Amino acid sequence: MDSTATVKRVSVSPSPAQDSLFSRRFLSVTLGACALVFLGAFESMAVTTIMPVISADLNGQSLYALAFAGPLATGIIGMVVAGNWADRSGPTRPLLAAVTMFTIGLIASGLATAMFPFLLGRLAQGMGGGAITVALYVMVARALPPRLHPPMFACFSAAWVLPSLVGPVIAGFVADTWSWHWVFLGVVILVVCALALVTPTLRRLSASEHTLRAADADGTVPVRAAWDAPRILWATLAAVSVLTLSLAGEQGPGGLVVAVVALVIGLIAVRPLLPAGVLGLRRGLPGVIRMRAVVAATFFGAEIYVPYLLIEHYNFSPTAAGFALTGGAVSWAVGSALQGRMGDRLPNAFIARSAPIIAFVAIGGLFVVALLHLSPWIALAAWTLAGLGVGMLYPRLGVLTLAHSTPTNQGFNSAALTIADSFGSAISLAIAGVLFSSALIGGSGPFLLVFAFTAVLALVALAISSRMLGGLPTSVEPTPTMPVTVVPADPHTGPITLISAEEIAVHTGTITIVSPTQPENRDED
Repeated sequence: MDSTATVKRVSVSPSPAQDSLFSRRFLSVTLGACALVFLGAFESMAVTTIMPVISADLNGQSLYALAFAGPLATGIIGMVVAGNWADRSGPTRPLLAAVTMFTIGLIASGLATAMFPFLLGRLAQGMGGGAITVALYVMVARALPPRLHPPMFACFSAAWVLPSLVGPVIAGFVADTWSWHWVFLGVVILVVCALALVTPTLRRLSASEHTLRAADADGTVPVRAAWDAPRILWATLAAVSVLTLSLAGEQGPGGLVVAVVALVIGLIAVRPLLPAGVLGLRRGLPGVIRMRAVVAATFFGAEIYVPYLLIEHYNFSPTAAGFALTGGAVSWAVGSALQGRMGDRLPNAFIARSAPIIAFVAIGGLFVVALLHLSPWIALAAWTLAGLGVGMLYPRLGVLTLAHSTPTNQGFNSAALTIADSFGSAISLAIAGVLFSSALIGGSGPFLLVFAFTAVLALVALAISSRMLGGLPTSVEPTPTMPVTVVPADPHTGPITLISAEEIAVHTGTITIVSPTQPENRDED
């Protein structure tokens, strides 16, 4: 395949100084896009809070973890398909399809009276939610002037953080006051309203797509991105392997064999979606992405069982149990702010080692609480501590990924970081679910097995922490005079992140658009 990049320069007229995200020109799309991000994040946190009630109501305790692992797995498919689709035809159709899928999932779960239709709804929510994020990023890249990209992504970050602070409590209150069904059904009308706010922008983008493709000052005809069928198939196989692994606990004596085979297939399937060396011990970028996967597996593998423990063993209401998740979210935000404020005074090596240690201590505290039936306030304090370390580490992993990237592979590497996070969490949740359901059948302490497993993952993260360091370019600072670079059409990656706040140099003149290229770091092991 020809790996030569086709570069096109598009003149962009500077926007009036008074135009901001909340000016009349962009207010609708700003509110609508942030609302969609907020609702997706809210639903994720809400389900974590009320899932113990749902599993008891639908008699689905053995499938508890699948309600979380399944959406993460199908979300990978949604991300890959939406990225590829947006490269081909712009963000309008992918976003409409994604919101439709997400809404169908909400309705299916909200109306469910048995565990199986509820889980089908959750799978649809995951696929739609993953695709929504990708399509929104593409919409922002094409609909807003470059100088508004940083504040827009800051709004997205706030839209993700806010539900983690208020979502668990609100979801618990709704479940306590009315029914858990309304946690899903009540969001549907809000999703429709949010989509209505971005629809005018989508119509303008759709109408201008043909013109933008045809217009070329250099006389070069832009190439329409092809469907990347192999990448979509690998993502689908990875998702199927996670779902199979999640169900292994239901297979009786042969469940262990099924679990091992599914795990191996999943690792094989995710390999083409990640940089070479992630599944080995290579340093540098592979080490960064590997660390993200293991830390996500540690944190999210334990998180969903914290409210479950409080509700099951201590008779907490969903509202009260939600405060445990809120505590973790607050400390996450504190950790993120702390590392940002201290900068180089808090070295990457220190954070890389501290975060797994903090996670191990916190999860160890949960294990002891479950073992000795200690005060539930110890569990609340332990999970609040857990958020601090991960909050410090996650932003640094993002910065290191960009530092290891070039304009030709920023899309691939950003996508790989997100996929590693989702896949690592999904695999961890699937294994934890198998352990939990096996312990239920055997009559032993299911929470003890889950917390022991995730504590071991924290030790694994500590062991590999040094592999994420080193191998950086001599200079990683962006050059202020360089134009904004957008990487929307790598056929190998179907990139899901066109730009982020760290990648943007504020310009209102020329945008350099880089079309299909071969990622530079895709060498073989």
